[in-house]
Amino acid sequence: MEKNWYVVHTYSGHENKVKANLEKRIESLNMGNHIFRILVPMEDELEIKDGKKKVSKRKIFPGYVLVEMILTDESYNVVRHTPGVTGFVGGSKPIPLTAQEVRQIMKQMGIDEPRTKIDLEIGQPVRVNAGPFEGFVGNVEEIYPDKGKVKVLVSMFGRETPIELDFSQVTKI
Repeated sequence: MEKNWYVVHTYSGHENKVKANLEKRIESLNMGNHIFRILVPMEDELEIKDGKKKVSKRKIFPGYVLVEMILTDESYNVVRHTPGVTGFVGGSKPIPLTAQEVRQIMKQMGIDEPRTKIDLEIGQPVRVNAGPFEGFVGNVEEIYPDKGKVKVLVSMFGRETPIELDFSQVTKI
């Protein structure tokens, strides 16, 4: 038996509830060796409102949850009879996603991409080593690991000015 990803249809707006309910059922029915991961596919959405940027999460497939599992009669029934689940895509004979489809969804969610690890801390002094602000020294104000960027306060024209830089453009002092 091999594990595959299956798409489960839920009541719209109940995706996270289904995920939580299914996780509880897996634990209480001891199905951890058949049902492995449950994902509500989400992506970051950048909103600009009143000139302010706000990143919020948006469901990629509203009304659907992905379940990685080994399909047996028992695992099928555990998922199918979870509150909020209306059925599997494919009906009583669920159709697994292809490896390509899974890779595409994971990439869209940002799971596939390796995260940049940075050993900077807020308040730490850094030197800008590339770009138009090369040679400037400042303190780290914010770190955005998901974007691979850092906000640094540098002293320019007698005032503190925030600049956003890639991790590769700064070095610790």
